[in-house]
Amino acid sequence: MSNPVSRKVFISSLGQFYPGEPVSNEEMECRLGQVGERPSRLREKILRQNGIQHRHYAIDENQQTFISNAQMAANAVRDAVQRTHFELEDFPLLVAATSQGDVPLPGFASMVHGELEMPPCEIATLHGICASSVAALRHTQLAISAGEFDRGLCIASEFPSRLLKGSRFEAQGFGDEKRIPFETEFLRWMLSDGAGAFVVSDRPNETGVSLEIESIVLKSYAGQCPPCMFVGNKEEVVDATSRGWLDYPSYESAAAAGAINLHQTINLLEDIVRNCVNGVFELVENGLLEPDSIDWWVTHYSSHLFREQACELFARGGLPIPQERIFTNLYERGNVGAAAFPLMLEELLSSGRLEAGQRLLCIIPESGRFLFGYVILKVVTAEASYSPLATTSQETHTTEPTEAPDIKTSGGPLEEHLVRQLAGVWSEFENRLLKTPIIRKMYEGRMTLNDYQELLFNLRQQVIDGSRWISRAASNLTADNFAIRSAFIGHSSDEHRDFEMIERDYVSIGGRLEDIQSGKKNIGSEALSEFILSRASRENPFDLIGAMFIIEGLGRRVARKWAERIRDQLNLEDRQVSFLMYHSESDDIHFQRLDAAVQSGVLTEPLVEDIVKTAKVVARLYVLQLEELGQF
Repeated sequence: MSNPVSRKVFISSLGQFYPGEPVSNEEMECRLGQVGERPSRLREKILRQNGIQHRHYAIDENQQTFISNAQMAANAVRDAVQRTHFELEDFPLLVAATSQGDVPLPGFASMVHGELEMPPCEIATLHGICASSVAALRHTQLAISAGEFDRGLCIASEFPSRLLKGSRFEAQGFGDEKRIPFETEFLRWMLSDGAGAFVVSDRPNETGVSLEIESIVLKSYAGQCPPCMFVGNKEEVVDATSRGWLDYPSYESAAAAGAINLHQTINLLEDIVRNCVNGVFELVENGLLEPDSIDWWVTHYSSHLFREQACELFARGGLPIPQERIFTNLYERGNVGAAAFPLMLEELLSSGRLEAGQRLLCIIPESGRFLFGYVILKVVTAEASYSPLATTSQETHTTEPTEAPDIKTSGGPLEEHLVRQLAGVWSEFENRLLKTPIIRKMYEGRMTLNDYQELLFNLRQQVIDGSRWISRAASNLTADNFAIRSAFIGHSSDEHRDFEMIERDYVSIGGRLEDIQSGKKNIGSEALSEFILSRASRENPFDLIGAMFIIEGLGRRVARKWAERIRDQLNLEDRQVSFLMYHSESDDIHFQRLDAAVQSGVLTEPLVEDIVKTAKVVARLYVLQLEELGQF
């Protein structure tokens, strides 16, 4: 088994299992069992709000279980695996999520593993409610990304109907005279049974499309919010008295007290929606999500009412969601809790509507105690996507790694040592560079005209200072370094009018000349300029070889690639990316001058350390200025 530091991870297959035939709104009360002599007065109202038309139950007309939760999970796994060329024995990892297994102990994954009769393997049980499926997928992703396994099975399965049987409520004295509390009955008309499974692998499926996992974010607000959905007596659970159903003297007394009833605190649901939407806004603000790049919003919600509330909040926050791009199977499958996530993905994937290159944002809120899962997936094909290494374990980008800009040496050991050190700095620099929002968008084909304008706006401010620091450095070289001084002066002469080229590019794509000419540096640009100008003010500032290595290296190694990507994505002409095109050629000449400086005989061991340190600082600050685009 290979063991790279970090690998891309794919959902290469999905499977589903729904017990029995779909149950309609008219049939559901008979299937769950009517409480008392009269039908529920709340059922129609709640169904109108949630919009659910059909669902599945693993209990029959007599409220008897005809298939277990573990069996449903196993069937979903078999369905997923049979869509691949693997067999069950090919999977060394099995991760299972559920709100409640068939038995309190052992763990649910153990029961599913036994049901499948698989060979020995590593297992994990993730207990929770809806977002436990996201936690299970993240567990699987991290194990594969780290190289511990090449593939794994991830399952989420739910069987809530057993808690919703009419006989349970009648045993507690509920009926025609004493009605079930609204916050308990509410869930009778919401929840459904079923199971979904992922095949997760270090490579996509050999046929069809797969889903590359680009990012998974889980965030809990339990430290700030009370329980919202739970099994138990509300006063005991919410007041945190640590008294649960096991603390009662008998199971019968626990049941009679409602300690094993499902409960939903209705007045907290608006807070669930609000926090969930705010979580998406945080992803955008933190640079983890570009809304314009999302083609499908795969969203789990328990009621159509909450969809409307969420869309309104998104719109208020300046993020209107195209209704035709929201995917859910709530209306025909019901709220299947943790299983909703894989079941939605399976249905969307099987629909044939996904195309290579599309992105999915999966939003999985959990009302249990305010836990939210966000998953960003990219649709890929086997031919176009497979590359074993990822840039990070959570985020992967289609990039073209570059070699470090090559400095030519005279063969001396100190020069060679410097080159090796700078190669390491370049590698770290490029990894950081590829994680910046603007460069990620460029490499993922999501760049906008506004993004390009911001990039040019920022570069102009930096380029103006570039000729200044080179001139200052040249003026501070002593007479015995005349040859190097001449090279620095020539370099400065080359660049002192480059900012005009940026201005022409900016105006050619719709920007106003007066805007870019009156622009200010962002935090990163300010820090970069001040650092380099400060170093240039010292006598014989040879450590600036490190700064030249980074800045001119960008021109030599990546400027043309950036120019071509921007040109092609935005349908521009070569003249509109002229600055980047020019620097891909001119910086070859600049590197010849850098070669001369390295070979001049000025290197000492302390100076090599200073050059490497300056290169590291400039690299970090250059990344910072790209991260701060648009911030002044």
